[in-house]
Amino acid sequence: MNDNTASSALTVLLDRWAGGDREALDALLAQLYGEVHAIAVKQLRSERHLTIQPTALVNEVYLRLAGLNRLKLQDRTHFLSIAARVARQALVDEARSRRAQKRDGGYPVTLSDTQLGPEGRVYDTLDVDDLLHELQRFDPLAAEIVTLRVFGGLSVEEAASALTVSTATVNRHSATGKAWLTWELRKQ
Repeated sequence: MNDNTASSALTVLLDRWAGGDREALDALLAQLYGEVHAIAVKQLRSERHLTIQPTALVNEVYLRLAGLNRLKLQDRTHFLSIAARVARQALVDEARSRRAQKRDGGYPVTLSDTQLGPEGRVYDTLDVDDLLHELQRFDPLAAEIVTLRVFGGLSVEEAASALTVSTATVNRHSATGKAWLTWELRKQ
């Protein structure tokens, strides 16, 4: 199967899923499982004190995607960007749950990512999420790009495609967003 045929088949599945066909989501995930699993591995690699495994995170992403109705996606990159956002939200929900249960001296869920600041620095996942929401208020595109690039592992080109902007725009807003996040994280 060549790239055009695979792309066409994927587009058909995306359209079927948008039309309410749940079996299409099964087929989509089967085709893109490796890439969704890689997103889960990337996000979990930087998490501390989480017992969730990448496969369990992929399953959670699937369940959350299955709960979405009539989601219209353009292509593979758009699907993967949505999967990255859903995975990030699942991890934030896990962190909130753990924080609520942390009455017995348990560990906070933390994030360590060299793309956000000095190597070896550890950040609280909920703090990063709160800052991304703050960034969203004054530069929504930068917040979206940082989410796709840092948390979803999308390349500059994939993020540009998912957001239908130029690679120069992605580079510019990515640099701005990461610089702002780094500045804010250093103040904590």
